[in-house]
Amino acid sequence: MRNAVSIRNDLLAVERRIADACARAGRRRDEVTLVGVSKTKPAAMIDEAIAAGVTEVGENRVQDARDKKPVVRGSARWHLIGHLQANKAKDAVRLFDAIQTIDSVELAEKVARAAASAGKVQEVLIEVNIGNEPQKSGAAPADVERLARSVGSIDALRLRGLMAIPPAEDARRWFRELRALRDAAGLPELSMGMTEDFETAIEEGATIIRVGRAIFGERG
Repeated sequence: MRNAVSIRNDLLAVERRIADACARAGRRRDEVTLVGVSKTKPAAMIDEAIAAGVTEVGENRVQDARDKKPVVRGSARWHLIGHLQANKAKDAVRLFDAIQTIDSVELAEKVARAAASAGKVQEVLIEVNIGNEPQKSGAAPADVERLARSVGSIDALRLRGLMAIPPAEDARRWFRELRALRDAAGLPELSMGMTEDFETAIEEGATIIRVGRAIFGERG
């Protein structure tokens, strides 16, 4: 397991990269939210990251958050950034401040029912399969405006923006396309960019970046 010093130093390096990208784009640092993606990492490492300054934590799976969140001592907002199965909507609403992977009206309605039962307004983003890749989840780009109107009208949900994991090739093009979809939908947030491409994402308008390996190290 990586130690606190390594996590702190890597977080400082990521912050420098964010600041440099913001400067190149003529943006303020506070326009970009950093989500530290812990994925397979243990709760102890999440605590070290929070102590180092991470305020937003991302997990891919509901069950991982269910196991780790109760033993994380530090305070942070939690984001679900992996595919959500409808039968886990109730747990997702209980565990996460933001669910970034809504991809259908049916899933949105399931989450909304769970949120209403919990007396909560659930923050959500729509996941877009921006490259129409068959192996990836997400709404088709052509469906985004219609889906945003529908999800945005559902009580107990607060639709904030769009999220995507673009094809590996020519990320800048896909970031621009996602930004255009977000603008057309009239939404504030744009969750895009990971360890290998978050600087490009910031230059193209990302308001949320999801960084794992550059903070927590390689998976394992």
